[in-house]
Amino acid sequence: MKKTRPLLAWETLLDLDAGSEPRAACTSLRNRLERALRAAVAEGRLPADAALPPSRVLADTIGVSRWVVTEAYGQLVAEGVLDARIGSATRVAATAHPSALHTGPEAHSPGRSRPLPSSVAGITSTPAPRFDLRPGIPDLRATPRSRWASALRSALATLPDSDLARAHPSGYLPARVAVAEHLSRSRHAVADPERVLLTHGASDGMSILATELHRRGHRAILVEDPSWPRLRDIAARAGLRPIPVPVDEEGVDASVLAEAAARTGARAALLTPAHQFPLGAALSAARREQVVHWARDNDAIVVEDDYDAEFRYDRRPIAALQRLAPDRIALLGSLSKSVSPALGIGWALLPPGIDPPPSTSAPSLVDQAALAHFIVNGDLERHLRASRIRFRRRRARLLDALRTELPDLTPSGIAAGMHLLLPLPAGCAAADVVAMATANLAITPLHRYAAGARAPEALVLGYGNLDDALVEETVARLGALIRAAAAPAS
Repeated sequence: MKKTRPLLAWETLLDLDAGSEPRAACTSLRNRLERALRAAVAEGRLPADAALPPSRVLADTIGVSRWVVTEAYGQLVAEGVLDARIGSATRVAATAHPSALHTGPEAHSPGRSRPLPSSVAGITSTPAPRFDLRPGIPDLRATPRSRWASALRSALATLPDSDLARAHPSGYLPARVAVAEHLSRSRHAVADPERVLLTHGASDGMSILATELHRRGHRAILVEDPSWPRLRDIAARAGLRPIPVPVDEEGVDASVLAEAAARTGARAALLTPAHQFPLGAALSAARREQVVHWARDNDAIVVEDDYDAEFRYDRRPIAALQRLAPDRIALLGSLSKSVSPALGIGWALLPPGIDPPPSTSAPSLVDQAALAHFIVNGDLERHLRASRIRFRRRRARLLDALRTELPDLTPSGIAAGMHLLLPLPAGCAAADVVAMATANLAITPLHRYAAGARAPEALVLGYGNLDDALVEETVARLGALIRAAAAPAS
């Protein structure tokens, strides 16, 4: 299939600190941005003809002035790295050969095939509570139905006849290439298409990995406490005993993780480094290093659930933990939380040496081809960009309403994702608040996600599918419930 539009590269992760002197302030922001862009081109994360974001958009994304971006773009245009034309997006120049931009030992210029097609089943909407504070649900009203439908039509129209009957044990290659390039750009992952396994979602990927780990002799897996129960339950059904490890404001406690591993013999861990669910922490730099060292020293495998990685509002996202140890870390992702769970498609980026048996229930070929189209045509990046703006504003509005309605309660969690944690006042039980809620107000207690230790009395408030027009009324209803539950019995 011939591409009619350039690859939209708005989600490419740019590391402005890479290669800087210890006193990074000595290096101008403009120079650091130039270096980051050159590195992205040299490493193949920004391929030829990829369209970069407008200067104002990139400035807002990475937290610099627009002048910094326009100056960096101008310098790289002058060098022939970028190409700027009136009335068109700034693009990576077709003549910008990665070998001429080598910036370090990891730079490379892998051969890249360009995906095809598009596909997949119809999207079914499920009735939602009017005042919807359920966590883990994206904005269903904003599901990009027309773009996904277009991807499906293109897939069906352009799939070669020979591919329709051919087996694709690890997934349709053009879709695996598209996913690998997306992960390389947006998550700075070390992503070889041959290591990408297409799945029905993160749960499916976890099931495949847990089964393979059990086959290899693993009998336990370290899990965050609290954490999303579905993935640890899947691991348990595969024969891996979950070992809870506490989480605080820096993410999972890496020292306790190492102690628990030594005590139980566990050599596998399931973590959410980008945005821990439900406490809302990001794994700190020091603990990221500790986790990687533990994995290397103990021949261990880390399963990285890339939950909410696309949505960070106070700063640019950090790279996937997988980049620090691609030989030790499996990266799980899907479109379920970022686009819609109805699409039923995801991926697992596997470390070398882990080759699960070919799946007998992979996503349909048409769905996989649609995913390739959805990524290559820039529809995924457009959707993520729009979602990030919408969620950032909704989160701010929700926080304002909580400050007005419940001024004595302080929500916690980094400015990211689609949920926040609301601690309850002394003497107020989360179970009582939930029990008093009517059917049209959906709220979730923190203790639902406890893996071992008793959870504090708090609510996990999801705002992904919360109607913007109902934010204040939702919080008013919630406030009334909390005050009623906290009132002393007469």
